Amino acid sequence: MVKLEFQVKESAGLLPETAGSLVKEAIQCTSNVQIRKGEKSGNAKLIFHVLSLSAKAGEKLELLVEGENEREDAKRLEAWITEKKFENF
Repeated sequence: MVKLEFQVKESAGLLPETAGSLVKEAIQCTSNVQIRKGEKSGNAKLIFHVLSLSAKAGEKLELLVEGENEREDAKRLEAWITEKKFENF
């Protein structure tokens, strides 16, 4: 399993457009991709799961990537994090 952490930078929190962009990237992955905020988690390939986290500005999110191609999929998601200018940990 590969874990990626990033901080929400949008002042209004994780906006639906950004969440949708994340879901599109996650769907392209063959690995299982979970998103987690604290104790809450969901499938990063489902928009309602991502939005249900209600991520606010400054909060840390984690992506957990697990599967046969997890390293390649994690690189894809890390590129998305960088492209969206999130703070990567």
